Amino acid sequence: MTLTELRYIVAVAREKHFGRAAEACFVSQPTLSVSIKKLEDELDVRIFERGANEVSVTPIGEEIVRQAQSVIEQAAGIREIAKRNKDPLTGALRLGVIYTIGPYLLPDLVRQAIERVPQMPLMLQENFTAKLLEMLRIGELDCAIMAEPFPDIGLAEAKLYDEPFMVAVPKAHRLSKRKSISAEELKEEKMLLLGTGHCFRDHVLEVCPEYARFSSDAEGMRKTFEGSSLETIKYMVASGMGVTVVPQLSVPAEPQSHVVYVPFAKPVPTRRVVLAWRRSFTRYEAIAELRNAIYACPLKGVKRLTA
Repeated sequence: MTLTELRYIVAVAREKHFGRAAEACFVSQPTLSVSIKKLEDELDVRIFERGANEVSVTPIGEEIVRQAQSVIEQAAGIREIAKRNKDPLTGALRLGVIYTIGPYLLPDLVRQAIERVPQMPLMLQENFTAKLLEMLRIGELDCAIMAEPFPDIGLAEAKLYDEPFMVAVPKAHRLSKRKSISAEELKEEKMLLLGTGHCFRDHVLEVCPEYARFSSDAEGMRKTFEGSSLETIKYMVASGMGVTVVPQLSVPAEPQSHVVYVPFAKPVPTRRVVLAWRRSFTRYEAIAELRNAIYACPLKGVKRLTA
């Protein structure tokens, strides 16, 4: 039994899929599958039930996974102790980012990090907030860029910026010429939403709460439509399928031929983006350098929070 095998079973339990777990662990699926089968043979128990479309954890597997998570957390703590006497800016920094921030921040952030701390490469992981929190908790990530609110699991946080929301409408839409749009005016529009699991979906439903009921019943097919990513939804807007709400940093720098981005009327809805890390993480200088690299990015239209 090895720590690597324990990480594999925790990843499979989290992803409910061998392929996605292998990607999260940066190994091939055969390597992960063979290792888990080896561990099951060693323990003489079945940890997972393999289905056609999904993997489930057996009752005894649930107990084993919980214990494995505890062992991984303790091992991460030992590593943190060992790192205290080393240069905190040397070595990879494992950074998680939610899907609705990554594509718009990471290109600039990676360039800034390479220029500022080339000896500290970023190992990046895009995922949902819930999965990033789990990976932080068990030591698979060092820090993560997320949007509040999220469950309190005892993380340290640094505020980064407040990001306003914009309304994306088809160019031929009646609202495309407006200087601003109120949330009230969106009630009669067909709203394109991100799928369940995206925290930005919840942010949009806070702005337009009436869509929450439509997104879960038959009427929802007429009032809402779901997409897998912000970019997919923008293409749907361009085709005239409806309107959507997007974060400021996702708005293209140049005018688009088929989509118009209109500001919200005051009070403008926003989300707060933060950098979070485990309190036991001792590379404080690495966190500070990462934050400085973020602030060196253009971050057009957001309110930076330096306090």
